[in-house]
Amino acid sequence: MSDDSSSAGAPAPQPSGIRLRRKSGLLELSYADGRVFELPAELLRVYSPSADVKGHGKGQEVLQTGKRHVGLSGIEPMGNYAIRLDFDDGHNSGIFSWDYLYQLATHQPRLWQDYLDRLAAAGKRRDALPAGTQVINIVDPSRSA
Repeated sequence: MSDDSSSAGAPAPQPSGIRLRRKSGLLELSYADGRVFELPAELLRVYSPSADVKGHGKGQEVLQTGKRHVGLSGIEPMGNYAIRLDFDDGHNSGIFSWDYLYQLATHQPRLWQDYLDRLAAAGKRRDALPAGTQVINIVDPSRSA
């Protein structure tokens, strides 16, 4: 994802306020210019900058499924450049830089639609399967190539 926030290549602004809203599952980012963005936990989880999600190179991304009800359980500052988010599904390896958070915030509608489109194309869902569910894919031999 490229940063479209500035044509001059300036870094994205650092949030002046960060608020974790556990009950609503939102990360609220406030900026000095008065703008406020609310990022849902699900969006943050499926776009985590971790290797578990991004992979180790182009084309190695791992589509995250069953994350509709994921929550945020904590935030840890990472120096003056980022935060690490703790999700209630145990994921906590993504380091969200100020630039990346700003990109997620300012491109949220497009990113969300892209995620929904990728889920649909893969025949996957936002909802997790009930515990103990086993999935078996049945393939029609006359349709396989």
